[in-house]
Amino acid sequence: MSEAKQYSVLFEPVRIGPVTARNRFFQVPHCNGMGHVRPQAEAAMRAMKAEGGWAVVSNQETEIHPTSDLSPFAENRLWDERDIPALRLMTDAVHDKGSLAAIELVHNGNHAQNLFSRAPVLAPSDMSVDYPHPKQARAMDKSDIRDLRRWHRDAAIRARDAGFDIIYVYAGHQMTVAQHFMLPHMNARGDEYGGSLENRVRLTRELLEETREAVGDTCAVAFRFAVDEMLGADGMQAAEEGRAIVEMLAELPDLWDVNVSNWANDSVTTRFQPQDGYQNDYISFVKSVTSKPVVGVGRLTSPDMMVSMVRKGVVDLIGAARPSIADPFLPQKIEQGRIDEIRECIGCNICVMADTAGVPIRCTQNPTMGEEWRRGWHPEKIAPKGDEDETLVIGAGPAGLECALQLARRGYQVTLAEAAEAPGGRVLRESGLPGLGAWKRVADYRLNELRQRANVQIFTESRLNADEVLELDIRNVFVATGSRWRRDGIGRNTLRTPPQIDASATILTPDDIMAGAAPPGETIAIYDDDHAYIAGVLAEKLAQDGHKVILVTPEGLVSSFTGLTLELHRVQARLMELGVEIICNHVLAGLGAGEMEISCGFTGRRRNIACNSALLVTERLRETALYDALKDKGLKTLELIGDAAGPALIADAVYAGHMAARNFERSKQEIERDWFRREITALTDGGMS
Repeated sequence: MSEAKQYSVLFEPVRIGPVTARNRFFQVPHCNGMGHVRPQAEAAMRAMKAEGGWAVVSNQETEIHPTSDLSPFAENRLWDERDIPALRLMTDAVHDKGSLAAIELVHNGNHAQNLFSRAPVLAPSDMSVDYPHPKQARAMDKSDIRDLRRWHRDAAIRARDAGFDIIYVYAGHQMTVAQHFMLPHMNARGDEYGGSLENRVRLTRELLEETREAVGDTCAVAFRFAVDEMLGADGMQAAEEGRAIVEMLAELPDLWDVNVSNWANDSVTTRFQPQDGYQNDYISFVKSVTSKPVVGVGRLTSPDMMVSMVRKGVVDLIGAARPSIADPFLPQKIEQGRIDEIRECIGCNICVMADTAGVPIRCTQNPTMGEEWRRGWHPEKIAPKGDEDETLVIGAGPAGLECALQLARRGYQVTLAEAAEAPGGRVLRESGLPGLGAWKRVADYRLNELRQRANVQIFTESRLNADEVLELDIRNVFVATGSRWRRDGIGRNTLRTPPQIDASATILTPDDIMAGAAPPGETIAIYDDDHAYIAGVLAEKLAQDGHKVILVTPEGLVSSFTGLTLELHRVQARLMELGVEIICNHVLAGLGAGEMEISCGFTGRRRNIACNSALLVTERLRETALYDALKDKGLKTLELIGDAAGPALIADAVYAGHMAARNFERSKQEIERDWFRREITALTDGGMS
């Protein structure tokens, strides 16, 4: 059977109320750090998904009222008619590519802090806000509920006027007041909106009915609902109240968008859930309860799984957020039989990190994500080569691979030299650690593309010195030689007072462990002043290998950066379950034979920890020797990229490699003049606009 026929079911149209999706690919709502602050960037990013074949393209949480102010996060906003033009940018752009546009209306209840609007926070009952902020939400009275229903209805009408085809009622991720009313631990009311399940669902029923009444003649009404909190008997379960709610509301919406809650469960990383389609066991009952189409998610990247889910009656539409970010052209590639060209999501949640950090979206696999408008980047298109012909890329890690691939796509002759036995660099090394196996896709995708190109030569076990580089007579050289972890304990918290390290101390770095070194003795103390994922993963590996592990960090939590990727709770739990001893708020003071000296980050009080060896995870040193040796040697282009230029995330290394390839043969003046476009508030005679 041809691939086109094998996957043809995915390209059948699906009727959703009064509108029709041209195929089964549905980009579900997801945040992108652009929203009402950067509406042109938002429109261009969503339009790229439509161009890539997603039949429905949704925006993100769209605040309906100042009492649902998510600032400082840049979500969408539809407080009044003045917000319509910004949203119209997206609907016009999506429609221009032949797709339907969906909007996720939301009132966030106590998940909204209202820091910008300073409006009162509303909730089903009196309770704290959903952030460590000294502020509480007040219980909504009947007047508040009537207002909420009116706000939602008015926002639905404005959404229709902005050109949206599908309008959401949203009860999921523990972020919305509709869901909060459903959950008994958040709803202690004694009136008709509290108590029984039917009462707790009353508000959602009203929102669905009133949205349909207001706009249902021309717009489909979608219901995004978390059927399971994944807390067992301590929360809503798909087999109990989750199913009962679907049965109660079965035919009210035109579309069921079902998932699990909270966000950390819905968007769990591959480190903790490697299986694609992991939500199927929770959502598979829904189609047996309703006649309306169902969309589901679960980091779906396999076309075979997609077909299976449709044929087995799990879903009607293939939902995706993260896979559509990693490859906006995933549907088109499936339709055209180009399966091996799909950039599969690695489930690292760097996309989530950007939103939780309050900046525009980015992606490890897709360096063009978030750059569609401000830089004009396209994931499948790149400018052809200029006057030069040959290029040399030294180092086949994430930056080197991406740089080589994009140079090859532009039409240059590319020589890629890698010192190691196999290409991949840090991606290859880190993907061998517990839970990070999917990260190897970063290298696999690029190597597959490079190996099919006649204008690319790849040489491994080819460590080059400056003389050997010059002998190649290739005048355009990109150096991606990476970085190595420090052994001296210097990091952000020890710059002022470097640790005293005795020559008798046994010291290891992440590079040693990833190269296969076995720490001597039973007990190893890890000092983490990096605060990302690597120390926690290494602690997990060493504990699994049978070592007693002590993890010391100056932060208040282990791997604090992973709070931005929705992993922090799972990281702490995993290490505790493995018996790792965690010591927070302490700084490395010294190392000697059989001991690590640490000091309290607040009082300076010192103490010693007995250990056979120490693993230091602090900072990385850039590998620039070759680059330095090549300076002033007559090369036309010499550029340092990736971790060799600035150690950071794998996503940053890929981005750097991509940018270097795009900027090749552009003048420095041109690059600096056209760094990227910004969306600037304009001043008019009437004030700001």
